[in-house]
Amino acid sequence: MSEQEPLALAEAWRAVAACSLSCWALLARRRIHLPRERVGTRISFADGTSARVYRETRLGSGLAKDPCTLVVVFRLRLVRGPGHALFRAESLLNTPLFVGFPGFTSKLWLAHDEDGRYRGLYEWDNPQRAEYYARSLWRVLALVSVPGSIRYTVLPGLRRDDVLSDPGLVEAAAGNGAPGWWRVTGGTRP
Repeated sequence: MSEQEPLALAEAWRAVAACSLSCWALLARRRIHLPRERVGTRISFADGTSARVYRETRLGSGLAKDPCTLVVVFRLRLVRGPGHALFRAESLLNTPLFVGFPGFTSKLWLAHDEDGRYRGLYEWDNPQRAEYYARSLWRVLALVSVPGSIRYTVLPGLRRDDVLSDPGLVEAAAGNGAPGWWRVTGGTRP
């Protein structure tokens, strides 16, 4: 479990550019999927907030060999009211910013919570790769997010779907005093 800072600017943008190029090859091979099974699920967090899954993106089977769960949170600048629906619709265009990173397997896109924060819940193959992605993504998010609102946590050895079905796994990994924004406490299907 870790919380870090962004990569150096040039390194982060090189990583995002390489990811975008990889994305087009994945699209051509039809490896990117948008399953609907979890769409509408409401996920609760230990800080008392909850958010609805509005999209899932999966690469291939979506299962990692060396799994970890990655949770990313941010608050968008200048997005209020109907702007949230517009963001959710256009966010599909952001897929090339993550799907081509080495180790990506799947992402649940969560709508804004009661505090206006968006989250992504990912399964990643290899915790170091998840960390590298999150530190790269930070630079992209910083362009549109409220300063100081971007955070992430990597949970090695935990599959995202296992965390959703047994939130006790997160509590065991978290320890006392861990921030509540990333600690899943439950999920309910629509």
